[in-house]
Amino acid sequence: MSVSEKDYPVLYEKKSLCCGCTACYAVCPKSAIIMREDSEGFLYPEIDKTKCVKCYQCLSICPIRNHDKSEK
Repeated sequence: MSVSEKDYPVLYEKKSLCCGCTACYAVCPKSAIIMREDSEGFLYPEIDKTKCVKCYQCLSICPIRNHDKSEK
C-alpha cells in the first residue's frame, strides 16, 4: 500500500479518548498537528491534512492508544 492510499490517522473518536498530552504534536515530523482549544479551554490535536504524510508516528506515540501495550 502506498502512502497516498493510506487513510489519514484518526487521533481520537471522542474527547474522552484524548488526554491532551501533546505527544502527537511533538512527534510529528511535518508539523501537521496543531493543538486547538475547545470551549472549556482544553487543548486537543487536529491534523492538517495538507501537511500530513500519513507516517502514523502520532498514533504510535499516543499514551492512550498504547496503554495496553505498555502493560505487557
